[in-house]
Amino acid sequence: MSANGGTRAIVAALAANIGIAVTKFAAFLLTGSSSMLAEAIHSVADSGNQGLLLLGGRRAKRVATPQHPFGYGRERYIYAFIVSIVLFSIGGLFALYEAYHKWSHPLAITKWQAVPVIVLVVAIAMEGFSFRTAIKESNQIRGSQSWVKFIRRAKAPELPVVLLEDFGALVGLAFALFGVGMTLATGNGKWDALGTAMIGVLLVAIAIVLAIETKSLLLGEGAEATEVSAIERAVTSGPEVERIIHMKTLYLGPEELMVAAKIAVPPCETAEDLARGINAVEARIRAAVPIARVIYLEPDIYSAAADRAGTGAASHTAVSQPDESGPGETAGQPGS
Repeated sequence: MSANGGTRAIVAALAANIGIAVTKFAAFLLTGSSSMLAEAIHSVADSGNQGLLLLGGRRAKRVATPQHPFGYGRERYIYAFIVSIVLFSIGGLFALYEAYHKWSHPLAITKWQAVPVIVLVVAIAMEGFSFRTAIKESNQIRGSQSWVKFIRRAKAPELPVVLLEDFGALVGLAFALFGVGMTLATGNGKWDALGTAMIGVLLVAIAIVLAIETKSLLLGEGAEATEVSAIERAVTSGPEVERIIHMKTLYLGPEELMVAAKIAVPPCETAEDLARGINAVEARIRAAVPIARVIYLEPDIYSAAADRAGTGAASHTAVSQPDESGPGETAGQPGS
């Protein structure tokens, strides 16, 4: 659902931004307003970003290969990170440069004065439709989370990216309307430059937030606390497992979770009994958390002493570590 919802939100944002970019460029050519140019570049950058998100979603569906045995699901995170770079450089830095240039050489809007206002009002309506679509699709998976928590914890990057872009676009349009309106009212082009600078600062801030969140996903995030609890209950709810010795989880992609655990099992008469028990545990994990598609369970005999020592294995099943002493050395004694 999150993937389909993300695609709908991306397509809605892409259609809106292409139309808005064309009208903004036309308004800039007619009026020379720097706010209109900054907003036009912003819309072009957003259109490119939505194209990158669609491309990332398509490439992430490729089947696993021997070189990439866990598939390409995390490629969606890579393209979302590229989006933050594009938004920072093409959107934010360009707007700040244009603001500096126009502040040094301010120009009043002397012709086609109604055009930028009309374009901005229409753009606000179109961006509002795109933002409404993103909110609607996000609400289907957001649950009771706050918007800040949803953006920070979402594993599928598309919806948070579109939400932040659309929110930034609406606020940026308000800044542009402020700059253009004050320039028309006072005849002072520095108001236009100020509106442009506000747009630049806004885009840089959004780009930084996106970069931080997607960086965390790229590094690899584990399951949420509710998912971990569900997995732990699934593992220990049957007679096959006495306890979990230790467990780690990792998102391989927005809709694929890996679970690796060392589990304490009771004595088994045959290897077949042990294998049957592990298969039963895996089935319970997948039933509890359907996105847990890659599961590795290592059976062992629990030992409290070994647990306290941090090895996690019983002393009579642990394998002694090889001596790493160098030539001419004995274990525990450094060489001279």
